[in-house]
Amino acid sequence: MAVPINPFKQALIQGRPQIGLWQSMASPYTAEICAGAGFDWLLFDGEHAPNDVPTMLAQLQAVESYPTHAIARPPIGDVVLIKQYLDLGFQTLLIPLVDTAEQAVHMVRAMRYPPDGIRGVGAGSARVARWNRVENYFRDADEQMCLLVQAETRTAMENLDAIAATGGVDGIFIGPADLSAALGHRGDAAHPEVQAVIEDAIRRIVAAGKAAGILTSNEDWARRYLGLGATFVAVGTDVGILAKQTLALAGRFNGAGEAKAPVGGP
Repeated sequence: MAVPINPFKQALIQGRPQIGLWQSMASPYTAEICAGAGFDWLLFDGEHAPNDVPTMLAQLQAVESYPTHAIARPPIGDVVLIKQYLDLGFQTLLIPLVDTAEQAVHMVRAMRYPPDGIRGVGAGSARVARWNRVENYFRDADEQMCLLVQAETRTAMENLDAIAATGGVDGIFIGPADLSAALGHRGDAAHPEVQAVIEDAIRRIVAAGKAAGILTSNEDWARRYLGLGATFVAVGTDVGILAKQTLALAGRFNGAGEAKAPVGGP
């Protein structure tokens, strides 16, 4: 048994667009449903969704037999959490709130074993190495690790070129919600200033030879970002799809199109 090749990382290297779906329901059952839909990757969110290490493991196990790549986002770039996520078997991580090249370098080191990094060497007793059944795991693992860092503040935009120049960073993800707030347009990613900054960031990332990524449920925007050279684009969220479609279905029958209060509720 060998260390598996990271297909998502290979696709980024080759410049092949990868279309993804955000996973915020913290459910192995719904994760498996989404895994069979045909997306190239699924992002399991530990920042804004009710996920912990055991729920991340359960969802990873639920989707591993499907032709989709599992990516995990920890709540913050914490070395201990990164170690735990990698030991579960995730090969690709998206780290939020990376504002500087120095932070990016720290995250690169967290993804790699010594002497090139600081990842704790304990995978022999962990799932990722199948409890020492994966041949040469410690030798070959670093090459298959894929690090995506999230740029979502004014500071990150100012330091974007330096972040993109950081060796070991495979891709940079533009966080539109936090970026909108940072630019003074909270909740309004459609604002022309926000869109201009996003488009400029994508061009700069691509020009630096790195993969650019973003999340949007607006299909027109997604196609525009892909046209600008973005490589990994999430085109929706599981919770967003469920909320929108259940509201629409109920509305077609009750005529209101609005959520009703729970029985016994206010």
